[in-house]
Amino acid sequence: MSVYFAHGGENEIITNAQKQELIQKLLGEHQPEKILVLPPDITRLHSNAGLLTQLLYQQWVEQAKTSDKRFDVLPAIGTHSPMSPEQVETMFGRMEQATFYHHDWRNEIQRLGEVPADIVREISGGKIDYSIPVEINRRIVEGEHDLILSVGQVVPHEVVGMANGFKNVLVGTGGAEMINKSHFLGAVDGIERMLGQTETSVRYVFNYAHQNYLKPIGIVYLMSVMGSAETGETVMRGLFAGDDHQAFEMAAELSRKVNFNLLAQPLKRTVVYLDPLEFKSTWLGNKSVYRTRMAMADRGELIVIAPGLREFGEDSEIDRLIRKYGYLGTEMTLQQVAGNDDLRRNLSAAAHLIHGTSEGRFRIIYATKHLSQAEIEGVGYQWADLEQTLAKYNPGKLTDGYHDDFFYISNPAQGLWALKSQFS
Repeated sequence: MSVYFAHGGENEIITNAQKQELIQKLLGEHQPEKILVLPPDITRLHSNAGLLTQLLYQQWVEQAKTSDKRFDVLPAIGTHSPMSPEQVETMFGRMEQATFYHHDWRNEIQRLGEVPADIVREISGGKIDYSIPVEINRRIVEGEHDLILSVGQVVPHEVVGMANGFKNVLVGTGGAEMINKSHFLGAVDGIERMLGQTETSVRYVFNYAHQNYLKPIGIVYLMSVMGSAETGETVMRGLFAGDDHQAFEMAAELSRKVNFNLLAQPLKRTVVYLDPLEFKSTWLGNKSVYRTRMAMADRGELIVIAPGLREFGEDSEIDRLIRKYGYLGTEMTLQQVAGNDDLRRNLSAAAHLIHGTSEGRFRIIYATKHLSQAEIEGVGYQWADLEQTLAKYNPGKLTDGYHDDFFYISNPAQGLWALKSQFS
């Protein structure tokens, strides 16, 4: 079966009762005793993946009968920091019989094969000339589970075009080379060519890896599409499940209707708020840059209010590389890659440096407390005092959209802001 269900619509709100009913249907078809769930971490708190995992667990508790039953959870953190016990409880609640594992993207992996260099060269238009190993966490391959469920949100994404589907496994539980090389491919191919698209060079790599290596494993993908209600509350607009690309593409089509914010005119000043529960690094917080860059006016101003920002990279080595090389534009970053082994060994960091620049088109100003002015300016951004910025732009009183002399976004991870002319 390719599509188990495709439920929702642009103006629908899927209730918790409907979510539970759909999950019962999904588990009823498999009757699993040993489940492995691959949800995102707390940086995707608003994906509703935490609740979906809880509902999966509750249904499993009711139906699993054998003494060796298992409910394993491997958060698809990619290069992010492992989840703390407090973060696990915040996102997933209490699941006493579940076992949580950390994904070690450098060591705890198994190689399944590779995407050949000639394919990568072709899809990149000759910009990239390397093969991409297909490596995923060994528990997915060796765990002897009855059912493996990848859970997450389909939403515009800077690296692949639209997040989730096979990306959740290949990057979220992937190895260093897959993460590094796929990110660099997307950055070199161009972020504007990626954002909001399903047919991209990076998605082609993921589809190839699925067709040739993941498909025999039999992973089922449970994917949400989230949107904003008139009250400002985040609600689920769609829920999709399948074991191939069709369900993902259906979810992506709905996401384009729900998560695209297409504007008539460029934005001269944009203010973005980063929830401290989700955003503790520019590695994540630069979604404020990625998701708004297509809407920003030349010589405009992007103000990022980041009360939780404490570091640049979630990984200590990536943090060091960001501090060392900075966000200085594509041309400079490519020169740095060519001339420095440490950056060449960490191409996802290089990709991030490319993604996180405005290429000199607009100013990027970070308002922080824990990272100093010297640290922010040291990586190529401008700095503002957090308390003064909060006094001027109070997230508790602002609504998303246009204000007198600025445009406000309360959560950049939930959408894409661009000009209508760019998607006509």
